[in-house]
Parts: sequence; C-alpha cells; structure tokens
Amino acid sequence: MKRKLLALLSCTTFAGLCSADTLTIERIFSDPALGGTAPRALEYSPDGSRVTFLKGRDEDYNRYDLWEYNIADRQSRILVKSDSLHSGDEVLSDEEKARRERQRIYGSGIMEYSWSEDGKSLLFPLAGDVYYYNLDTKSARRLTETEAFETDVRVSPKGRYVSFIRDQDIFVVNLKSGKERALTSDGNGPIKNGMAEFVAQEEMDRMTGYWWSPDDRHIAFLQVDESPVDEVIRSEIYADRIDMISQRYPAAGRANVKVRLGVMEVASGKTRWVNLGEEQDIYIPRVDWARDNLLTFQWQSRDQQKLELRVFDLNNGKTRNLLKESSDTWVNLSDDLFFLENSDQFIWSSERDGFKHLYLYSLNGKLQKQLTVGDWIVDELEAVDEKKDVVYFSGRKDSDIERHLYSVPIKGDGGIQRISTRSGMHGIEFAEDGSGYIDKFTSITTPPQVSLHRSSGELITWLEENAVVEGHPLFPYMEQWITPEFGTIKAPQGHKLNYRLYKPANFDESKRYPVMVFVYGGPHAQVVTNSWDKHINQFMAQQGYIVFSLDNRGSANRGTAFENPIFKNMGGPEVEDQVTGVKFLRSLPFVDSNNIGIYGHSYGGYMALMSMFKAGDYFKAGVSGAPVTDWMLYDTHYTERYMGNPNTDAEAYQASSVFPYSNGLKGPLLIYHGMADDNVLFTNTTRLIKQLQDNGQQFELMTYPGKKHSLRGKQTRIHQYTMIKEFFDQHLRDDS
Repeated sequence: MKRKLLALLSCTTFAGLCSADTLTIERIFSDPALGGTAPRALEYSPDGSRVTFLKGRDEDYNRYDLWEYNIADRQSRILVKSDSLHSGDEVLSDEEKARRERQRIYGSGIMEYSWSEDGKSLLFPLAGDVYYYNLDTKSARRLTETEAFETDVRVSPKGRYVSFIRDQDIFVVNLKSGKERALTSDGNGPIKNGMAEFVAQEEMDRMTGYWWSPDDRHIAFLQVDESPVDEVIRSEIYADRIDMISQRYPAAGRANVKVRLGVMEVASGKTRWVNLGEEQDIYIPRVDWARDNLLTFQWQSRDQQKLELRVFDLNNGKTRNLLKESSDTWVNLSDDLFFLENSDQFIWSSERDGFKHLYLYSLNGKLQKQLTVGDWIVDELEAVDEKKDVVYFSGRKDSDIERHLYSVPIKGDGGIQRISTRSGMHGIEFAEDGSGYIDKFTSITTPPQVSLHRSSGELITWLEENAVVEGHPLFPYMEQWITPEFGTIKAPQGHKLNYRLYKPANFDESKRYPVMVFVYGGPHAQVVTNSWDKHINQFMAQQGYIVFSLDNRGSANRGTAFENPIFKNMGGPEVEDQVTGVKFLRSLPFVDSNNIGIYGHSYGGYMALMSMFKAGDYFKAGVSGAPVTDWMLYDTHYTERYMGNPNTDAEAYQASSVFPYSNGLKGPLLIYHGMADDNVLFTNTTRLIKQLQDNGQQFELMTYPGKKHSLRGKQTRIHQYTMIKEFFDQHLRDDS
C-alpha cells in the first residue's frame, strides 16, 4: 500500500520509469481528467450494508450511474444504471437549472439520489420526474409523469411517503396506495412553498425549504414571498441572440423576501405558523427537528451579528430561545448541530472564543461543557457515537493548511485523539451508526483518493485508490511534475501569512524568473492547502514561471482575528497582505522583481483589480476574471455580512469599490467575463470598462457569449487559459 501511496514521487525519483509527455492546456481540459476519476455523492446506506456513489461512464464521463461497494462481499459494482430509469435527452426546468448551478452539479443521468430509511429502496429525480427503485426486485417504479418538473425529492423518515416540490407547492405520494396529494396549494407567482430562496441557495448552503419530522407526522416548511424583492431585467448575451431575463434579485441594501415558518400535519393538512417575532427583515438559515414534537430553527438578524437557536414545541405551541450568538462583525453559519438521542442534550459549534469549537448543551439551553478548545478551528462535526461516548470531528489542530479527523469524549475528561494519519486534506462521510467512514483524501502530491475505514481509522478498502501508475492519465507527465513549497511570512502587523510557491521547470537558482501570483483572497475560502492543486498553476510553472499564492487576512480557517479585518473594509487588508507577499518574493534572488503579475477569478478578479489599481508599483500586469467591481451589485446576505448595509455604510461601500482607484492603473490589464453570468453580473465589467475608457486608459477585454460564472466548456477553457498564458508571456518576459 505504501508503494502505491507514494507512486507520485516514484516518477521523480526514478525518472526513467515515466515517459516525458509535455503538459498542454488542451490536455488539461480533455478527458480522461489528469487527476483521475473520483466518485461523487458518496453515502452509506442507512442499514450500513453498502456504500453508494455516482460514477461517470468510461465512454461518457459526464453520464452518471449509481454504484455500490458491498461491505459483505467487498465488491464494487453498478447498482442502478441511469438508462434503466430514463434514456434520451433530459430537459430541465429553469428552476432546476438554477438549482443545479447553485449546487455546482453538472452532467446527466443520475445526478441525485436518496435512501429509504430501511435501506431497501432508492429515490431518483430524473428528467423532471420521480423514480422509486426497489433493491429486492431490482425494478423501478415511476411515481410521477407530468409536464411539470418535480424537484427536491426525498423519502420520509419512516418510508411511508415520497415528497417533492412541483409548481412551487409541496406534494406527497403515499407509497402504499400510490395516491398523490398536494399539501400546499397557494404556491404561485412570488409565493413559494418549501423552496429555498436565492440567497439561501447561493450564500447559506441551504438547498431545501422543507423538513420531515422523525415520525412522518409533520412537515416543517418555509413559505417565501418574493414580492418585496426588486424585479430586475438582466441580459444574457449569446452568440446568436440576447435573452432578457426577469429575475427577483436582492441587491445589497434592497428588500429581501418575506419568510414564514409553518408546521403542517400531513394527515389533516392543517398548518400552524411559528411566531418568528416582531422583526420581519430576517433570515432563517437552518431548520432541524430535535424530537418528534420539537422543531428548532436558527433565527439570524439581517446584519448577521445575531444568531439565535430557537425551539418550537408542538405540544403547547410555544417558542423559546435555546442559545444566542453575537458578534461586533458577523456570525458565521455552520451545520454543526446534533441532538443526542439518549439524553436531553445537543452539540453546537461557536466562534465565541475566536476559534470555531464544539460545545455541549442541555435541551433547556444550559451550557454543559466545551468539548474542544485551542488556537485552531473545528471544520465540521462529523458524527456522534453515543454508545461509545465519542464525538468525531474534522479540524486543523495540527496544521491550518491540512484537515484531519479527530475524536473527543462527550462526557469524560479524555483528550482529543487524531484518527487520520496521512498529511493532507481529509473529507469525511460517516456511517449513520458511527461504525465507519468514507475518506476523500488529497494532498499536493496525491490526486483525489477515496477509501473506506473503520471508526478507529483502520483501512477497510479503497473505493477509488487512483494510484498514479502506468495507465493512469497523469503517469506520462510525472517526470516533469513540480511539487511546490509551503512556507509562512510574518506581516508587518504581526500576523502569519501562509504561502505556496512553485519553482519553474528546470529551476536554476542563478537565474531570475517572472512570477504569476494566483489569488482568490475572499472570505470563506482558502487557497494555500496541502491538497491537489489547479493544473493551470502546474502548467504555468512548467512554462517557466514562479507561481505564488498567499492567503491574506479575510481568508477562512484561521479564526476570527484573521478573518474579521475585512469587515466594512474589503479590498484593504487583502491588498496589504498581497503586497507583503510581493515584498517577500522580491527578497528571493531567483525572482525577477520587475516582472510580477497577478491573476484571479471572481473575488480573485476583484483582488487582481484592487492590486493593480492600489499597488501598481508591485504588479506589472494583471488578469481579472469575472470580477466584482462594486459591492452594491452583489446580493444582500453575502455582501452585508462583510460590508454592512449600504444605506448606513455608504462610505465603506464607496471605499471597497474598484472605481475610486482606477486612475492608479499603471501596467497592462486583461479583463474577461461570461456574458450570461448570473452570479457576478456582467454589469460589473461593463461599468468597469466604461470607467477605464472615460479615464483614457488602455486595457484588453475578452467576453464569452452565453457563458455563466464558471465559464464551463472545453473549448472555452482552452481559449481562456491560452489567452492568460500569452498575455503574461507578452508582458512579463523580457525576452518576448
């Protein structure tokens, strides 16, 4: 096993074992993927007998089927082929297209699935209809066949019903009788029942708007009224047409949707509405059932400086607060809420001491103990095994550029134990009973691998070893593959900055090389990690560039003191820290200090602009992709969290816009943007290019007709990165 895990290194150690193919942009964006295959949507079946996952076909990497690893016979096999449910073209509704865009799901075939509680059947939303698959009979039953589209499909906890959203209402099908029934009927126009509003999907990571009670008797749901939200007309420009899209978009400082939280009794259809308080301009980011009769929900103030966990008691109809979090900046959301079954307690995460940690509470809201503590963060509560008195969590206790799996006792005084062993990033998915877990692992030298483990960490089997041996797509390129260096810089303000640096191919320390700074820089993200990296960085290093990345203040996973300096100050501390990075680069004898460029996309595009405009003496050339240029153009939940409300914090918004600094542009600038971008609207770029034109400043511009924010498509990506490479070749190479 050790030999296979180190396969990536063997090629550099024994170069004669690998051929020396030259990495090209065309190859990066061709199939099969250089990093190999990695199954997605991995889950344990509820009965723990198998692990299921979606896998693309050998003949069509974007057509997915459902596979299983059977734990009893230790075999992997296809479980349900998508063609057995539906074949031919899959037409999606606009709502489902938008939902998949928010989920970052791309492909065809089986894209989602859910288990029945007994583990004997599966549910598939496919081609706008719902299919119920019985594992014993290996047969599919089509539950719906309508012109309307069914979305957000699931089996109720006791397996008596299948529920879904159709035409903005909640429906259920009784699986025994096959009878379909609408639970709500007023979904129409701006009224949506059981659906997540735009900012919930895009910014809160909440893709649903309804929740089954554990006993199948009730459904909690949100009713969203979008009528207060501005209806804007935006253009999506394609090669042969312009579509005018009407969209209710809650821009910063403008009205949000109105929300109501209801609890419906399924049998009678009777709904009780939960009292959310006098303040109506709020968010409901999370809803969870604690018991059959206790519904909890998280209440968030619009400024996101207050977050309350409240509980609604179905027996007496009363609502009370369990706990409250507050901050002078903002309170981050998480999914770390777990209600113990064998005691009236729950586990909650908080950043109240400056770092995200786990806390044990009683159901009356009294703090029992802090389970984890230290100057490091918990990533996620992964599982709880009450029989063993153990909480499993992922976190950064040993390194803030790695994620590991740990355990800690619930009641006892034992310390934290690290379970994962390999250095890198571990993504964990536990079995429901806590007996084992799936480990989705990468490191800077290891493309994605998926393995199955016992809760102790013992390896059971590989689900996808993805070893880079002969026959692997990456194998022919390993002789020239470059492993970057990691390090830290102490900023003048005293904080530590993590960086990653690729030295160029055929590195000669007596030479001086141009630099591409790859940046993102925004909150809730981290670039510098010990994980498999973007191939474009590898490509540029092989083309003779030093490729450098630094996580500035505002980046995630370093605690609130590192994250919060951007509050009402976006584009300030981030640029300061990137300049600190360039000063470090200038101190290196092999860096060509006169030829340092910067490139970023989305928030990274914003950072590239701010760096070129505010620190032009440090960056000779820049590439800005799909940039935010004015935070007034972005949505409420994201923007107001970090910038406050523009109605009261207008100066902060003005200072964070790129426009006041545009006259500072000194070097060559390339801007590109998808012309159908519905996330960072194309208006951000049209306003920018008008400003630069009015200033009499020259720049380069590339637009991509019909492309969204991620600029998907093989030929588009080849064009995009060829353009970036040629731009930097032109402006950063003295011999070009």
